[in-house]
Amino acid sequence: QVQFVESGGGLVQAGGSLRLSCTASGRTVSILSIGWYRQVPGKERELVAVIRTGGNTNYEDSVQGRFTISRDVAKNMVYLQMNTVKPEDTAVYYCNVPRSDNTPLFPVWGQGTQVTVSS
Repeated sequence: QVQFVESGGGLVQAGGSLRLSCTASGRTVSILSIGWYRQVPGKERELVAVIRTGGNTNYEDSVQGRFTISRDVAKNMVYLQMNTVKPEDTAVYYCNVPRSDNTPLFPVWGQGTQVTVSS
């Protein structure tokens, strides 16, 4: 089991920026594909960005061009740079390892980090 710890969320105005951080204990981020998921009340978690072991990245359409996922192997961290945020980006953000169908590999989630975007 890998334990994830997310941080960096907060309250931001629409059009602003935030950087979220994720660390994975028990594994190094360089050997895992890491994804950022988000969840709003009443909806399922959705995968919004993933960085593969080879460094390739993929984004959900609604965040393409605004969010950037990256990793720092030396610090064992994965980041999500959120630019030009919108109120619809408001959610709790989590990290996990996505399977090929985007479902999370590990059943235990971290505490997540709340992002609230005001209009």
